[in-house]
Amino acid sequence: MTTLWHLAEPAHWARARERGSYERSTRGASLASIGFVHCCYPEQLPGVVARFYSDAAATGDYIVLELDRELLERAGSPVRDEPGNPDDPASPLFPHVYGPIPVTAATGTRAASVRDGILTVAQRPAD
Repeated sequence: MTTLWHLAEPAHWARARERGSYERSTRGASLASIGFVHCCYPEQLPGVVARFYSDAAATGDYIVLELDRELLERAGSPVRDEPGNPDDPASPLFPHVYGPIPVTAATGTRAASVRDGILTVAQRPAD
């Protein structure tokens, strides 16, 4: 099983659990507006947070969604590894999910927080 991570706002994840699917792309953007859900591999998440969550508005509590790549693919949401910077094909590859994330593809969740662009992830699942 290949695990992808996505940093979700708790209210968005709660809504997804009620509806059966998660349709946010990234902080402040929907799947419909971007076309895919931004994900990363677990070791990439601290760098993502440092780069894109360092402003004061990003401070807060989050949920790390642990996603099973194969379950996403089987549900009809293809995953593509693409350069983080589309203008630089040599930049690190990040997984992008091209479709909604069924809540059943989340094999676990972890409580997380961001303070001053620094990520803290709980070792125990949030479920």
